[in-house]
Amino acid sequence: MPLKTSQDDQIQLNLTPMIDVVFLLIIFFMVATKFTEIDRSIELELPKVGSAGEAAVPHKPKAVTVFADGRIELDGEPVDRATLVTQLSAARQATPDLDVILHGDANCPFQHIADTMAACHEADVTQIGITVELATAMSQSKTSTR
Repeated sequence: MPLKTSQDDQIQLNLTPMIDVVFLLIIFFMVATKFTEIDRSIELELPKVGSAGEAAVPHKPKAVTVFADGRIELDGEPVDRATLVTQLSAARQATPDLDVILHGDANCPFQHIADTMAACHEADVTQIGITVELATAMSQSKTSTR
């Protein structure tokens, strides 16, 4: 059996792909920085108007919470069913495309949820989202459905 007198070749890590990626990232960030500098250096004189009216304020959806014992809250404030209808109607007058997100307790009898949805319907609210929690083996996350 012959004896080996030379050492095996050392395993070498090929760094070429990693260097290519680094150079591409450098080029990307250099170009992206140039675009932001160009946007800031554009000198414009904006047109002037006599009056502009009020800017439209984006509205956030109203949050209605129904607890297991039947209590109702509108945006964190306790309300009864009649007050809920009144306040949602007033909000609907101010914002015609009013959205309502309904948070219901999982242990709540469905009758409480149905009554709250009927109150929203009385207030002419048509965009109602219901929050649920997805039950998965890995994780649980909250989502809203419409």
